[in-house]
Amino acid sequence: MEEYKIKIGITQGDINGVGYEVILKTFAEPMMLELCTPVIYGSPKVAAYHRKSLDLPTNFSIINSASEAADGRLSVVNCTDDEVKVEFGKADVEAGKAALGALEKAMEEYQSGLIDAIVTAPINKHTIHSEQFNFPGHTEYIEQRLGEGQKALMILMKGDFRVALVTGHIPVSQIAPTLTKELIEEKLDIFNRSLKQDFGISAPRIAVFSLNPHAGDGGLLGTEEEKIIIPALKEMAAKGVLCYGPYPADGFMGSGNFRHFDGILAMYHDQGLAPFKALAMDEGVNFTAGLPVVRTSPAHGTAYDIAGKGLASEDSFRQAVYVAIDVFRNRQQEKEARSNPLRKQYYEKRDDSDKLKLDTVEEEL
Repeated sequence: MEEYKIKIGITQGDINGVGYEVILKTFAEPMMLELCTPVIYGSPKVAAYHRKSLDLPTNFSIINSASEAADGRLSVVNCTDDEVKVEFGKADVEAGKAALGALEKAMEEYQSGLIDAIVTAPINKHTIHSEQFNFPGHTEYIEQRLGEGQKALMILMKGDFRVALVTGHIPVSQIAPTLTKELIEEKLDIFNRSLKQDFGISAPRIAVFSLNPHAGDGGLLGTEEEKIIIPALKEMAAKGVLCYGPYPADGFMGSGNFRHFDGILAMYHDQGLAPFKALAMDEGVNFTAGLPVVRTSPAHGTAYDIAGKGLASEDSFRQAVYVAIDVFRNRQQEKEARSNPLRKQYYEKRDDSDKLKLDTVEEEL
């Protein structure tokens, strides 16, 4: 039986950045068209302008909707003003409107069942900001539009190296006041479920960072560990979540202990993303966990400094496509497993086995 070919909706992002460059470079490789049916939401004229400026060989078809997308072809759904002007490296309000128009069209077509997953090219959060997009970023916008009341969790990943965040795009001054025992428990629950459902890990091991240096040093450098983080870990461990810590972020990453875990939960944005991008920037992927929709994006931004120069690497975007395909398939397989009681018992038995193995890992750390 032939395997179902997943239809990936791709939003064009900021047309003055490297979005089209990494998209067109990715699908210049014929093998990518064998893995999925890609549909760009954007502008055929803008796509053609980027292709010509960068001298790229990628061909595409112009369609009105993803329902018309042909197998083995890259397609572009026109959802923006054809007269929009491309100015490489410039932050422009019109480019922001074009990015939002593409994003909204992709949301509509996903809700209509015309695409299976979404990969977003980078946006400029300042130029896209409007009455329609009053959000810190893609994650929060998609949570509201497609979340069905569920909460999102941002995971940066490369292979088995996965970093999630308790707090995301908020000022540093608001991090400590925002942290609560309930919030940490919520994020741990989403992370644990995602590692099982989206990545097929039967008994995921999660390391949790402290907030303060040296994990608070027994209260000398802060009390959030003793009052908030440790109680949250104990509560979730009692529910069967294999979570450990809190670990000081510097020593944990510097010693390579992250390799013993399936996921790391950081307390705030730069605590988790600074070491992740230092180690895995080139092929890193941003995955939005916790929502019904499968959404990924490259780990980099618009990269205005190299836009239009042909220097952008498509590796991160290609990996984002791979992850979207893998997660979609894992979710389908997980649904099938749940419908088979015998298979479900097998998974639960593996959980017990893996838990025994983890005790050794925790003793080593």
